[in-house]
Amino acid sequence: MRLAIMQPYLFPYLGYFQLAASVDKFVFYDDVNFIKNGWINRNRLYLGGAVRYFTIPLAGASPFLKIRQIAVQPGTAWKKKMLESVRHAYSKAPYFKTANDLLQATLDSGETSIAAIARTSVRMVCAYAGLDTQFVESSAIYGNEQLSGAARVVDICRREKASDYFNPPGGRELYSEDVFAAAGIRLHFVQPRLNAYRQFAAEFQPGLSILDALMFNDARAVRELVQAGRAA
Repeated sequence: MRLAIMQPYLFPYLGYFQLAASVDKFVFYDDVNFIKNGWINRNRLYLGGAVRYFTIPLAGASPFLKIRQIAVQPGTAWKKKMLESVRHAYSKAPYFKTANDLLQATLDSGETSIAAIARTSVRMVCAYAGLDTQFVESSAIYGNEQLSGAARVVDICRREKASDYFNPPGGRELYSEDVFAAAGIRLHFVQPRLNAYRQFAAEFQPGLSILDALMFNDARAVRELVQAGRAA
């Protein structure tokens, strides 16, 4: 069984989905400390002729709280502003309605925590693209918050009876193949492959939110972009 573990990100870039597509089960790491200025509540799109962030404002965010404990700012003003900004930038994109509907459904999901909203964004995109990866939350199952680093990852892999653990390339600095091998687990790293597709930018801008790819590609093409990632 192939497993990956990552924090829940808001409409993340293609590489995140390439990791998810490489495994049977994907664990949202939602009971680790919140990281400010990361990808949990924001991402990037081509807005107003440049690459800019779109952000969900948070209430009481702190690196001393777990991701699942962070609430989004109440009210609807920020939602309207975000949707209008995306509409203004992408309304002429060929698949604007589909992508915008996914964005609006995520924002209108009724969830009040950023972890839940980010998870919803990932699940909705995967369902649209026809990916059958199973998703679970670390806070709901394992009860091993006393562990950290590789020890906790290995513990989750053991509990899930995972034979293979997949990680982004950045994990090479964090995880030792020998540690996983000692637990009977093969360690892999998924190298993102950000193939070019049509955009409004004059030169292709890689690494934007998956929403950008959804604006210009149908479900089959998005699935092909996602499945381009390679594991080593």
